[in-house]
Amino acid sequence: MQFRDRKEAGRELAEQLRIRQDKGILPRPVVLALPRGGVAVAREVARELDAPLDVLVVRKIGAPFHEEFGVGALAGDDPPFFDEATLYRLGLSEADLAPVVERERKELRRREERYREGRPAPELRGRTAIVVDDGVATGSTARVAVRAVRNRNPERLLLAVPVCAPEAAEELRREVDEFVCLHEPRLFSAVGEWYQDFGQLTDADVLAALRGE
Repeated sequence: MQFRDRKEAGRELAEQLRIRQDKGILPRPVVLALPRGGVAVAREVARELDAPLDVLVVRKIGAPFHEEFGVGALAGDDPPFFDEATLYRLGLSEADLAPVVERERKELRRREERYREGRPAPELRGRTAIVVDDGVATGSTARVAVRAVRNRNPERLLLAVPVCAPEAAEELRREVDEFVCLHEPRLFSAVGEWYQDFGQLTDADVLAALRGE
C-alpha cells in the first residue's frame, strides 16, 4: 500500500472525515496542519469539510547524532516534551539537548511568523479541532501537537493522519477524542516509504495552501 502523493492521501482521509461530518459529530470544524508536509494533506481535508485551514507549528527535537530520529518535540512557548525512555536508552539527558531545543525554538517562531502573516491563531472554543499530518512514526511530534491544541479548549479534538506506526497509534488514541488513521502497517520504519512521491515542501508551498492558491 502506497499513496501516490500527499494530495491523494488527503483526499482519502477527507472522505472518512466527511462521513463523520455528515453524521453531525464534527461541529464547526477547524483544520490544523503540521507544516510542512501535513499542509498538503490538510488542504484536501479542509476543502472537503468546507472548514478553515490553519497551521500548528511543532518542531521535532532530534538526537544530536541523528537529527531525523526524534527524542522529543516542542510547540509554542510550552516546555519541551521528551521521550524519557528513549533518552535513557540513548544515554542522553535534557541538558545534552538544550542547544537543539534552542535552535528548534527559533525555527518554530520563524515559521509561525512566516506562515501566519500577522493573523492570530484561530479561536478553538466551541469548535472541533482536527489536527492533520502526513503520517506518524514515533508519535512525539503528534503528541505535543494535540496537547497544545487541548490547552486551547476545543469542544472536540481529533488527530487525523493517512498512516501511522501501530505503537504510536496506541498511545495517541489516549490523547484525543478520536484518532482517524487510514493505515497502521505492522512493519513500519518511516512515513516516506508509504508515499510514491514524498518530496519536501517549501515555505512557499505552505503559504500557497494557506492562501487557497
